[in-house]
Amino acid sequence: MIKSLKLAALGLVLASAALAQNATVAFGGLKHDTTLPVEITADELTVDQNTGTAVFIGNVVAGQGEMRLTAARVRVQYATQNGEPTGRIDRLFATGGVTLVNGPEAAEAQEAVYAVSDGEVVMTGDVILTQGANALAGEKLTVDLSSGTGRMSGRVRTIFQTGGN
Repeated sequence: MIKSLKLAALGLVLASAALAQNATVAFGGLKHDTTLPVEITADELTVDQNTGTAVFIGNVVAGQGEMRLTAARVRVQYATQNGEPTGRIDRLFATGGVTLVNGPEAAEAQEAVYAVSDGEVVMTGDVILTQGANALAGEKLTVDLSSGTGRMSGRVRTIFQTGGN
C-alpha cells in the first residue's frame, strides 16, 4: 500500500512538473505500412453510393497489418477519380471510445481521423497515449505512421516511470 502511494505521489509530481502546451514524441511502435489492406468488422453497415461513404456502427474494429483502430462508429470515405469512387479508402472518421493500438503503444481519444494515403492519424478529445509504463495526455495527437513520429498538443501532461522502487 505504501509503495502504491509513493508511486502515485511520484506520478503527480512528475505530471505537474511536465505540464506543457506541445510535446514531440517518438512513436516507434506506431510506425506502420499504410499500403497494407484495411479490414473492417462491425455490428452494422450502411453504404451510400451517392456520397461514396460507408458507415460501420457498433463494436467497430479496423485492422491494417498489426495496427488496430476500434470505435463505436467509423465512417469510411472512399477516394474518387474524375468524380467516381475508386473503391480505395481515403479516410476513416472514428468516433465513440476510439482506441489505436500498434505494438506496445496505444492511444485513446474521443475522435480520430486516419488519412490512409497520407499515413496520418489525428486523434482529438481527451487523448491518452501509453508507451509501456509511461503515459502522455493532451487534447490532440497527430501521428505520422510512415516516420513513427508524433505531436501531442493542448495542455500536455506526462508521467515518466523512473524504474525506482
